[in-house]
Amino acid sequence: MIKRLVKMQFQPEKIEDFKAIFAKNWIHIKGFEGCEHVELLQDAKDPSLFFTYSIWQHESNLENYRQSELFACVWAATKVLFSAKPEAWTIQLITFTP
Repeated sequence: MIKRLVKMQFQPEKIEDFKAIFAKNWIHIKGFEGCEHVELLQDAKDPSLFFTYSIWQHESNLENYRQSELFACVWAATKVLFSAKPEAWTIQLITFTP
């Protein structure tokens, strides 16, 4: 299991455009093979700063999504709205045993 965190900064006048794109597509992303969870987060102090947080069964599932037509369409519509270069991390949970 892997987790993906993507940070995106938008032009203030494009925030509602991005929310509409995400609202239209999140169910399809969530339904993509191997996707266990996806959510959109907005910074509490900077309304132009967003994060997507997703959980994938395997890194190969994430890569398949990133190579899909769905991703290509969503990314094409989203990237023109950015005010800064997005950042992304693939992360894993560290657990501790008492």
